Amino acid sequence: MAIIRQGSLFDLQELYNLEPTHRFEAVFSAIDIEPIFAVVTKKSRFGRPVELNYAAMIYSLVARLTERIPFIKDLVKRLKNDMIFRLDCGFLVSDTVPSEAAYSRMVTIISESNVLEEVKEMILHQAISEGFITDDTIAIDATHFEAKNQAPPKEEKPKIEPKKRGRKSKEEREQWLIEKTEREASLPLFEKKIEEQLDVPLEQLRAEIPQNPEWGVKKNSEGKNVFWYGYKAHLAVGTKSQYILQSLISSGNLNDGKAAIPLLKGIQERVPLSTIRYNTLDAGYDYEAIYTQIHRMGLQSVIAYNKRNEPEPEGFDKHFAPTCFREHSYRYDSFDPKYETLKYTRPKECKDCPLADEGLCQKIYKVKITTDLRKYTAPARGSKAWKTIFKQRTAVERVNAYLKLYFQLNNVRYRTGKRAKVHFDLVTLVYNASKLAADRINAMLNQQLAA
Repeated sequence: MAIIRQGSLFDLQELYNLEPTHRFEAVFSAIDIEPIFAVVTKKSRFGRPVELNYAAMIYSLVARLTERIPFIKDLVKRLKNDMIFRLDCGFLVSDTVPSEAAYSRMVTIISESNVLEEVKEMILHQAISEGFITDDTIAIDATHFEAKNQAPPKEEKPKIEPKKRGRKSKEEREQWLIEKTEREASLPLFEKKIEEQLDVPLEQLRAEIPQNPEWGVKKNSEGKNVFWYGYKAHLAVGTKSQYILQSLISSGNLNDGKAAIPLLKGIQERVPLSTIRYNTLDAGYDYEAIYTQIHRMGLQSVIAYNKRNEPEPEGFDKHFAPTCFREHSYRYDSFDPKYETLKYTRPKECKDCPLADEGLCQKIYKVKITTDLRKYTAPARGSKAWKTIFKQRTAVERVNAYLKLYFQLNNVRYRTGKRAKVHFDLVTLVYNASKLAADRINAMLNQQLAA
């Protein structure tokens, strides 16, 4: 008798319903702390003798996130008063409980390296090798979280002197253009146009992204501006597996679109996944350079179109499908990947139209997506297939909610961008480790049911 494939039996919420000891075992087993341990341990036999259990300290930072312990002082208090929790974290009965200062020193040491990114990558590769990540679609989005240090007052914009009326002379205009070019060339990379990122190496992009807390603004559901002081988390998530494939932290004032190319290049260079075909993003990422980067990767863009006061195209509908003589839209039929061509067929309304027999309406219409990567996507805009893929974008919003609800993303307790990055990297690391732990338990349950 054929075995019926079982659906998902175990998820993150059920992982958190386990007894703490079993939960810690599952999550800790998914994390190889050796690289972190090598960074934080004392390198010299000289100086103050080492009395701390650094491996247990690392595990306790992970446990702090999963147990939603808000402050390091509360973690220290829990370690002193709860012997079972202390043993679960890996401390021996004879070990000294670390002080807040000891944890602070360890976080400072970690902040000077990229070791948490390396461990995150190891967890991701392990999940891919075990067959838990087989996504064909990636969703990218950003979410904000506030810094806990006191926000400075918002700077008032300097008053701009009114422009002189009349046209500039030829000499004045040439001088103005020279000054403008020099001014734009001297800007930091992430203050330039997004197109400037296309040929910049990934390491440089990640190194130059601004990470200090800044004032940010977004529109709420009522269309009003809401301000916050802090950071943004930029995530690229597999829509099926809901693993975080790439992540970035930035200042709160960074435009969402300016973090897309570093995320995409990170997927291209660091994620060995051959099943990826589509990238889906909202209208805030509708920039020519982002389409270009996705096209260079050999993937397809499913991005909401941002009209930006552009005129209505003649001979095409709002989804850029061609229209017939009587303005009926052609139907999307298929995409030819070899020639990168979209194929449209004659509208249903033209079946009995006398103009079709007179040659005024062509039967087949083809267009290359390279004609305009923003307008022509595969599958075509407005098609059922396009809408189905775009709906999967909600996966990244779900992951954002998980990070804030279960993993304390919005509970940053550090005043500098470097130390805040440690918190962010640890949050995303623990999330992926928890996903891997849940998937392993789920696979084990499926094997037991099949047996």
